Amino acid sequence: MPARILVIEDNAANLDLMVYLLRAFGHPVLSARDGEEGLATAGREKPDLIVCDIQLPKMDGYEVVRRLKADPACRSIPVVAVTALAMVGDRDRVLDAGFEGYLAKPITPETFVQQIEGFLSSTRSYPPSRFADPLPEAARHSIRLGKVLVVDNVQANLDLACSILEPSGYEVTAASGAREGLEKADRHPPDLILSDVCMSEGSGYDFIRAVKANTRLAGIPFVFITSSMLEEKDRERGLALGAARFLFRPIEPQELLAEIEACLREVKPHVENIDRG
Repeated sequence: MPARILVIEDNAANLDLMVYLLRAFGHPVLSARDGEEGLATAGREKPDLIVCDIQLPKMDGYEVVRRLKADPACRSIPVVAVTALAMVGDRDRVLDAGFEGYLAKPITPETFVQQIEGFLSSTRSYPPSRFADPLPEAARHSIRLGKVLVVDNVQANLDLACSILEPSGYEVTAASGAREGLEKADRHPPDLILSDVCMSEGSGYDFIRAVKANTRLAGIPFVFITSSMLEEKDRERGLALGAARFLFRPIEPQELLAEIEACLREVKPHVENIDRG
């Protein structure tokens, strides 16, 4: 059966990625943004496993695990450190502090859930991924639903998009900003562009203007996805500039895939449904 997992992480992008991946494999997920909140949630909810960053506000991961292991009601809960610490001896310090394991950041989306499940009881069984019933390995090489350019300056968001789209049959190209995205799109025009709105080097609005001004790219479906521009006026602005969709995070993987497929169908109505078994 699925495991209830608590993720304690102060970085919003990292937290979103881990929560998405775990839920996609059927695990109910609790979350906390600092050590104090995480400790309180663990004591109240008694999850099956805790994933904990080391460098946290209010109370660091070392203090969190120390208090958990001192509490008879929580000491048996496995606690896994997920951290960017990279100094010599950090791994030994993490294990000596009471963590059952250690995963380095940035996490690898393709293997993260399997690694986490390895710290749970071997008697558990887990449901298959809900990432759109991925195509078989052989089919992925012979069938491509389309080429998607994903543009976002947050690496965790790029990783998440790839982990959803690629197993479902899409060929994904990633760009970390509007300038790089425009260069890649002009060099190898994709079938669809999925772009954040707020980026460090030019906004998504600037990006879509440049795309629509390029005669080679103007007809490509452009989809915005954002976690910060949440007002209706932001959505209206994006659609007025030519976006086919304006999506809000968090969004379920199946919903994102459905929106992308619908956009591609609108420009390629002859495309048939692929039987995913």
